[in-house]
Amino acid sequence: MRIRIVISLVLAIIGITSSACAKSKPPVEIDHTRAKNEAAAQEVRKLAEEGNAAAQNKLGLFYKVGKGVTQNYGQAKRWFEEAAKQGHAEAQINLGSLYLQGDAPPQSPHMALFWFGRAAEQGVVPAFAKLGQMYQEGEGVPQDFVQAYMWFHLAATNGEAPSAERRHILATKMSHDQIMEAEKLAREWKPTPRSVFRKTLDASQRISSNY
Repeated sequence: MRIRIVISLVLAIIGITSSACAKSKPPVEIDHTRAKNEAAAQEVRKLAEEGNAAAQNKLGLFYKVGKGVTQNYGQAKRWFEEAAKQGHAEAQINLGSLYLQGDAPPQSPHMALFWFGRAAEQGVVPAFAKLGQMYQEGEGVPQDFVQAYMWFHLAATNGEAPSAERRHILATKMSHDQIMEAEKLAREWKPTPRSVFRKTLDASQRISSNY
């Protein structure tokens, strides 16, 4: 009887040990993944330095999360900006997010608004949602529920589900006339080469020069 108990305990211990080993990644696999990420980062860097906007944005993302490179928000911002200046919409949103969150100083809602606006001018739906949030919270601009509703409405009608929910919540704080005005503005809105966001950038640059 005792022998059976001992055998059962030994088998149980072996089973637990085997399960733990199966779940943990061996060092060789970790090193392989790291080497793969570093090689990918080097290849992306080469393209980024040649002026490829998509590669510049991707390198910025690598620096933001520390994939294949040491995490560095300053470098992320640098590469997002390089791509954003070339009109890469995703990079414009990424750059705006850094300015808004202050991960790479200086924190600047005005600059965040500008870059979100540049992306929105290209009809990029996530940028609509970002602008809606900024107008709703009054970040970088005076709080304006009509403008916020307009941007949420544009995002929602283009399939952005969270914006549809935000629009619904915002509507409970607005009058019927305000909602009608916001929907009218959304219907009339068209992407333009130069818009109010250029004026926002000019204003923010004047503000920055005073400090």
